[in-house]
Amino acid sequence: MAITAAERVCLLERDDALASLRRALAASASGSGRVVLVAGEAGVGKTAVVRAFCAEPGLDIRVLWGACDALFTPRPLGPFLELAADANGEIGAASNAGAAPHELVKALVDAGERSPTVIVLEDVHWADEASLDALRLLARKVERSSLLVIATFRDDLDRMHPLRIVLGELATRPTVSRVALEPLSKASVAELAAAADVDARELHRQTGGNPFFVTEVLAAGNGEIPGTVRDAVLARAASLSAPARALLDAVSIAPPRVELWLLDALAPNEADALEECLGSGMLRASAGSVEFGHELARRAVEDSVEPRRGVGLHRLAVAALARPPAGAPDAARLAHHAEAADEAEPALRYAIAAAERSEALGAHREAAAQYARALRFADGLSDEERASLLERQSDSLYNTDEQVQAIAALKLAIEIHRRAGDVRAEAAGLARLVPYLYCRGLLPDAAEAATSAVALLKPLPTGPEHSAAYQAMARSRLIENDPEDAISWGRRALRLAEELDQTAAIVDISITLGSAEMLREGPQARATLEKALGLARRHGLHAQVVRALHNLASIAAQYRSYDLTEPWLAEGLELCNELELDLWRLALLQIRACSELERGRWADSAATAKLLVDEPRDSPEPRLMGLLVLALVRARRADPGARPLLDEALAKEFPAMELDRDSAVACVLAEIVWLERHADDVREATQPVFDLAVLRRSASWIARIGYWRRKHGIVDELPSDLIGPYALQLAGDWEAAAAAWAALGCPYEEALALSETDDERGLRAALDRARQLGAGALSAQVSRRLRELGVRDVARGPRASTKTNAAALTARELEVLHLLGDGLRNAAIAERLFLSSRTVDHHVAAILRKLEAGNRGEAVARAARLGLIENGQAVAPT
Repeated sequence: MAITAAERVCLLERDDALASLRRALAASASGSGRVVLVAGEAGVGKTAVVRAFCAEPGLDIRVLWGACDALFTPRPLGPFLELAADANGEIGAASNAGAAPHELVKALVDAGERSPTVIVLEDVHWADEASLDALRLLARKVERSSLLVIATFRDDLDRMHPLRIVLGELATRPTVSRVALEPLSKASVAELAAAADVDARELHRQTGGNPFFVTEVLAAGNGEIPGTVRDAVLARAASLSAPARALLDAVSIAPPRVELWLLDALAPNEADALEECLGSGMLRASAGSVEFGHELARRAVEDSVEPRRGVGLHRLAVAALARPPAGAPDAARLAHHAEAADEAEPALRYAIAAAERSEALGAHREAAAQYARALRFADGLSDEERASLLERQSDSLYNTDEQVQAIAALKLAIEIHRRAGDVRAEAAGLARLVPYLYCRGLLPDAAEAATSAVALLKPLPTGPEHSAAYQAMARSRLIENDPEDAISWGRRALRLAEELDQTAAIVDISITLGSAEMLREGPQARATLEKALGLARRHGLHAQVVRALHNLASIAAQYRSYDLTEPWLAEGLELCNELELDLWRLALLQIRACSELERGRWADSAATAKLLVDEPRDSPEPRLMGLLVLALVRARRADPGARPLLDEALAKEFPAMELDRDSAVACVLAEIVWLERHADDVREATQPVFDLAVLRRSASWIARIGYWRRKHGIVDELPSDLIGPYALQLAGDWEAAAAAWAALGCPYEEALALSETDDERGLRAALDRARQLGAGALSAQVSRRLRELGVRDVARGPRASTKTNAAALTARELEVLHLLGDGLRNAAIAERLFLSSRTVDHHVAAILRKLEAGNRGEAVARAARLGLIENGQAVAPT
C-alpha cells in the first residue's frame, strides 16, 4: 500500500498513534483480538495513519479494507461488502450469499482464528445501521481471535448520532482502545512551510494545524492562504488542465470511489488526464478504481460542479451502473444517482429495491430513508401503492425507534385507505398501530384504535384482518391490566388464525394469550407462552422469540420468581446482542435492573440502570426506569445525588397514565421522600395512580402504593382480600411479612419489614440486614430507633467515605481511579497527588481488588459500568 506525499505530511507527530496500533497488533497476533478506534476531526490524518501502519515494512499480515459510503443513504453493509470482495473462502462466500450482519461477522471471526488479519473500517461516522451492528458484534467476539479491527471516525458527532450508541457500548470493553489524533503543532507547520513562500505562524492560525488544510495550501503553491478548505482545494484544482478538471468533476459525483469502467462511462474523452490527476495528488489509485485523497476535497469539487453538468453526469452514472460488467446492479447507488439526475421512475424503482435490501440486512434506518426517497417520486402511484410504501416506511422507522415518525407515516396510510373506502385495509392499519401507540405511552389512543378496527370489520365477512383486529384488542386489554378480557379476545384471534393457517399470526397471538394467562394465574400457567416460544424458534421468528422471552421474564419478575426470570433474561439479551434487536434489549435491561434491585444486587442494578440512562435512543421509558433505579439505589445507600435523578424522572411527561409505569414512579417518590425526610406532598403525588390501581383492581399495586402512603401517615380504605408481603405489613404483621420477603429473596424489603417493630430482636435483625446491603439510610433510622428504646451497644456502620459507592472505594482511591481513567501511570499519579509511588501502588492494588479487575483497563471499564466514573470524572464521596 503506497503512501502519498500528502499522507506523509499527516504522519508528523503520529509516533504515539502508530505505537498504539503496533501494540494492538501484537496482542491480536497472540490470539487476543483488539479493536482500535481512531478519532479526530476531518482532515486530521486518520486514514493516513492507518494506511502508514498497514504499509509498514515487515507487516506480513492480511489487511482487509472497507470504506463507508459518504452518501445520504449509504449501502447496507457497504464497508463489509467491500472488504469481503478482497477476501476469499468463508468471508467472500458469506458476502456473496447476502449474509446478515451476524453471519458475516462469524465468517470474519472464524477466519481470524485461523490467521492474523487486520480489518480496517474507514469513516464509520457514515456507516449504515447494519454496518454499525456488525462493528458491535465484532467488538464482542474479537477477543478470542487474531483479528485487529481498526475503525476511523470523526469525533464531532452530535449526541443523537447513531455512532454515539456504539461508542458508548464499546467504551467499557477491555479489548477496545481509542487513539485520538490532534492537529499539528506550530513547530510542525513551520517545518512543513520552511520551503514555501508563506508565513508559518499565519498558516497555523488560519488552518488550525489541520494537516489536510495545510497540505492543500502548500500544494497550491501561490503563496496565499485561502480562508477555507474548499477554497484551498479549488485553488489546487485550478492549476490542472481542463481535461483533468473535467475528470475530477466526474469522480466527485460518485463517492466513495469510482471504478475504472464507470469512469470510462462518465468521462470517455478525458481518460488521458487520469495520470495528471494522480500525479497532482488530487486523486489516488486503489484496486481497479480511483478516489480523492480526502472526502473534504471530493465534496469541495462536487459542490463546484455546474448544476446542469452534474445532472448529466448522474444520468450517465445511472445508465452505466444499471449494467455493471460483473455482479448485480447496486440499487442503493442507483437510487442515489437517479434522484440526483431527477429521473423519477428509476429513482422510485431503485429506492424500493434498496429499501427491501436494507430491511433484509437489518439496516432499518437506511430502509426508512429509501422509502422516504421512493415517496418523493410516488406521484404516479395508486393510492394502494402509496399506502403500502407508507406502511413499510412506518415499520422501518419503528425498528429504528423513530416512534413519532412511525406513527405519523402509518396514520397517513390509514387515511389513504379511509378515503379510498378500503375498510379492510383501514382496519388492518389501525390494528397495526396499536403497539406503536402503546410504546409511545398513548394508551387511550391505542385502545381506541383497537376498538375502531373491530367495529369497522364487524359487518364484513371473516378474513385475516379480523384476526389482526382481535389480536389488537387482546394486546390493548393486556396493556390495560385486564387479563380476563385479553384472554377472551386472544382466544377468538387464535381460533381464526389457526383456521387461516397464519403461522406468524398464531405465534404473535399465542404470546399475547399466554402472557394474559400467566399474568392472571402466575408463573405456573406459562404453558401457552412457552409453546409460543417454541413455535417462534422453529420458524426463525427472532423478534417474536425475544418478545416471548421478555414477557416470560417480566411476568415472572412481577411474581418475584427470580429463578425463572434470570435464565429467560440471559437468553433474551444474548439473542438481542447477536441480532442487534436494540429496542428489545432495552426492555429486557429494564426488567434486569429492577430484579437486581429487589434481590439486593445493588451494584449490578446500578450498572444496568446506567446503561439505560446513557442510552440516547428516542424511547422515553427505558431512561425513566434507569433514573428511578439509580435514584433508589443512591437514596437507600444514603449516597448524594438521588434527588436530582428523581426530579429528572418526575419531569418526564407522558401523554396518558399507565398503571405499571406511574405506580413505579409513585412508589420510588414515596420511598425516597421517606428515606431523606423531604417535605413533598406524597398524598397529592400518589393519589391519581392509587385511584387507577383501585379502578383496575390491581391488588399488587394497591398494596404496594398503599403501603408507602401508610408510611407517610395516609390511611386508605383498602380491599379486604389483599395478599402478599405488603398486605401483611399493612396489617401490622411485620414478622410474617419479613419471612415472606426472605422466602422471595428480597433482602431490603425483609429489612424494611423487620424495622417496623419495637422489638429489639427484630430491630437488630433489621440493622444487620441493612448493613449487609449497604443500606445507609435505613441503617441510620433503625440505629436511631434502637437508641430511642434505650439500647446502648449499637455498633457503628462503615465509614461514610467508603459506603457512598458500589465498590466501597475511599475518597483517595476515587481520586486515583479518576487519574487511571485519564490514562496516567502510577508515577504520574504520584506526582499529581503529591504521594509516594509506593502509596499509589497500594491504592491501585486496592482498586483492582475491590473492583475484581485483572488490570487497570478492566478497572476503569468496571468503574464506568458501576457509575463510579461519569463523563470521565470519578464520583466523589460525601
